[in-house]
Amino acid sequence: MSRLWDKGLPLAKRVLLYTAGEDHLLDARLVSYDVRGSIAHAEMLAAQGLIADDDCGAICAGLKKLDASFAAGAWSIGLEDEDVHTALESRLTEDIGAAGGRLHLGRSRNDQVLTALRLYLRDAAGDLGARVSGLRNALASLSDRQGEILLPGYTHMQQAMPSSVALWCGGFDEAFADAIEGLAAAHRRIDKNPLGTAAGYGTPGLPLDREVTTQKLGFAETQSPVTAAQLSRGKAESGLLFEITLLLQDCGRMAADLLLFYTQEFAYVSLADDVTTGSSIMPQKRNPDVLELLRGSSATAQACLDEALMITAKLPSGYHRDLQRLKSPLFRAIDLAIDSVDIMAYLLDGLSFRPENIQLDEEMLATEEAYRLVQKENLPFRDAYRRIARKFSK
Repeated sequence: MSRLWDKGLPLAKRVLLYTAGEDHLLDARLVSYDVRGSIAHAEMLAAQGLIADDDCGAICAGLKKLDASFAAGAWSIGLEDEDVHTALESRLTEDIGAAGGRLHLGRSRNDQVLTALRLYLRDAAGDLGARVSGLRNALASLSDRQGEILLPGYTHMQQAMPSSVALWCGGFDEAFADAIEGLAAAHRRIDKNPLGTAAGYGTPGLPLDREVTTQKLGFAETQSPVTAAQLSRGKAESGLLFEITLLLQDCGRMAADLLLFYTQEFAYVSLADDVTTGSSIMPQKRNPDVLELLRGSSATAQACLDEALMITAKLPSGYHRDLQRLKSPLFRAIDLAIDSVDIMAYLLDGLSFRPENIQLDEEMLATEEAYRLVQKENLPFRDAYRRIARKFSK
């Protein structure tokens, strides 16, 4: 196995273990995206007369075959591969011969991984947005089933004004609609084509046409100048992580409400049997572990965001190997967001409010009474406020 940068010099096993890190595991989700980027690059090289059409055809067919065989489980990325790029190119060359060695002309692993990452992030943001739409559907269904049930609205953890299941659902629905818009807005930084910027300084003397790969890969624009690509590393990632953090904060606040509503003291809601767990010591317990883990999910997402921001915060311009460490927090947060959104939607489908246990204190109508006085007696609101305050202070 010869890695893309290999010059025939020895590399200590412990150095490979440290520098490869988790990449050979993390890059599994990037295989199809690296294949897409590589095919677009090969077709551009052929269009520019930089490789023969026959070689381009062999490269593209070989890459598609490798993509399919990887999806079928026929091969995996190993530590000796180091990353997805070596894994694909080395196997491609084994399969089609010398033509495989022509693929890397006019690119570096730096723009190659950034291209694959952005293609993946574009899909991941869209997929997550669709899942949040599913969560909104679950909320709408709950509101349709039980929206008319009255709930106490709380401020300072005290009953404050009347609310309802419909209002409670509606508040979170707006938050999740905003999350979908935020995920869509994250595309602004993702949707720029870095391919052809190579190690960050272009390909002097090589007549690449970067607009061709921009069109083939469906990017909104070609990132320019070439020095901007590596300087932008971490920005699209952090933008998406920020939106994920806000999304999971909303999920966490919903979970916090439901955990309170599920206590014996409140008993406002019941949960389906298949979303609760048991205690190893107390036979009677039905624990809402799912909601507790949802409540904690935003802490993990924020930690991932902080990690991504700190990796890039003090780097000089250009490429630095530190940037490899962006993958782990990025993928971890995306996976957590997908799992959290899906499990919350599933939990809501089996949740029911219990109106027989929900009591609204009479004092919650105080504001409404003050408003009636204003309209009935044409009082200034402050005078009506004080009159009602005296009534409830007795």
